Order: sequence, then structure tokens, then C-alpha cells
Amino acid sequence: MATLEEIQQPIADKVRRYETFITEILHSDSGYVSSICNYILANRGKQMRPLLVLLSAALHGEIGTRSYLGASLVEMLHTASLIHDDVVDEAFVRRGAPSVNALWRSHTAVLIGDYIFARTYHVCMEQGGDDMLSEATRSVHEMSEGELTQTELSESLRMTRELYLDIIYKKTASLLAACGAIGAISVNATPEQIKAMRDFGTNLGIAFQIKDDILDFSPMEVTGKPAGGDMRERKITLPLLLLLDRADAARRDELLALLARCREDEAAVDALQQAVEEQGGLQE
Repeated sequence: MATLEEIQQPIADKVRRYETFITEILHSDSGYVSSICNYILANRGKQMRPLLVLLSAALHGEIGTRSYLGASLVEMLHTASLIHDDVVDEAFVRRGAPSVNALWRSHTAVLIGDYIFARTYHVCMEQGGDDMLSEATRSVHEMSEGELTQTELSESLRMTRELYLDIIYKKTASLLAACGAIGAISVNATPEQIKAMRDFGTNLGIAFQIKDDILDFSPMEVTGKPAGGDMRERKITLPLLLLLDRADAARRDELLALLARCREDEAAVDALQQAVEEQGGLQE
């Protein structure tokens, strides 16, 4: 399997230029705002989304300012959504480091998320990126809709294969689809090429989220976050859904009863995790 460094290698110089570009975009005359933005920039993840934009652009043309603009747009939309997620979830750790709301309180975290979203949107508008904004904002409303649907289903403990795939498309794959399309749009690719990259991003995003749902059953030393987080939020993801689909009515009720208790009962989390592992949910 290729490493991230190997995937980046063909455009390594462009990735370095992008780092300068995104730092310039988030510059603020306010020292307070700049200090928070600098912390966020220093504690980003693997930056898969901007990398996908830049690779898509390189595949169809020459990476330039519009490509950097598109990459910064999707990365900062994603970053703002994570900051807001941490506030909603009262999460105080992000990628092994204190979250923004842990260091600056929830009120400031919400505002900095809004600032990042508005700042990148404004710069994109200023520099004629309307066509890329259309792709990005569609993914934002789909992401929000996916989260709301999952919240509703977690309250009622309902899920089907069709609903699960719809949710993970909206929550995760829609933004990766936008990444693929925006990269192609940024270098004036043809409509057919743009659609192909959007489809690629969709499939990559679905695979990515299924893998992430599997990793939720892994120990903290593997993922950097506590195992069973989805179960504590009463989310039915694919490994558990597979067990529910093949269980008889009595066993299904038993598994759902365990899930209902997961918010306040660690023993229920452990029992459900053990059932998924021992009964082949992860392997399947």
C-alpha cells in the first residue's frame, strides 16, 4: 500500500506552496484570532481533502492559484465543521491534542468556526471561485442533512443498509466528491472529467467512512480516540448493522437494548463491542 508521502510526491512542491497559501488566507490583524488560527493550522490531520483537490487538478492541468483556492475552501469547510462538532459533542481532544473548545471555551470555538468558514468563502468569492463554491456549499448542506438524519435515527435506534449508505454519502463522501470535482474545475477540465472526479471522490468517501466505522471498534492506541464512540452516541454503523440484519427477533431486541444503554453504561459498550467482534461483524 502506498504511503501518504508517496501519494504526495508527484506534487510535493505544490503541497508546500499550498501550506503558505492557506496560512496567508487565515491571517488576521487580530493577534487573538491569529493565535487560534495558528493553533488550528498546526494541529491539522493528514489533509486528505486538499490533497485530493490538488491531485485532481494536476491530473487535468497545471496547479495554480485557483487550485490552491479550491483546496483551502474544502479544507477549511471541513475544519470549521469539526470545530463545531467538538462543541456539540463536548469533545476536548482532537487528534491527540486539546480541541479548540477545550482551550478557548465553546463560545469562542463556535465563533472561530464561523470565522474560518466566512473567511475562506469570502476569499473564494473575491477571486472568482463561484463555480467551486457551488460544489462546496452543496456538500455542506448534504453534510448537515446527513448528521441530522443520523441524530434522528440514533434516538429511535433505527437503521437499514439503504439509510446507512445515504448517511455516509452525505456526512463524508459528499465533501470528497466536491474535492475531486473542484480540483478538476480549478483547471477548466471538461464536464465529463469533472463528473468522473466527483464520482471517484464519492466512492473514496464511502470506503473511507466504512473503514472509519470499523476503526471505532479499535483501541485508543490505534486511533487516538476511545473505542466505541459511535455506540456511546447510539449510532448503528455497518459492523453492528450486519449483526442486526442476520439476528432473529429476540437477539435483535437484545442487541438494541444494549445499544440503548451505551450512553451511561460502559458494560453495555463492552458487551456490544465483544458481540460485533466475536460474531463476525468486523470481518464481514
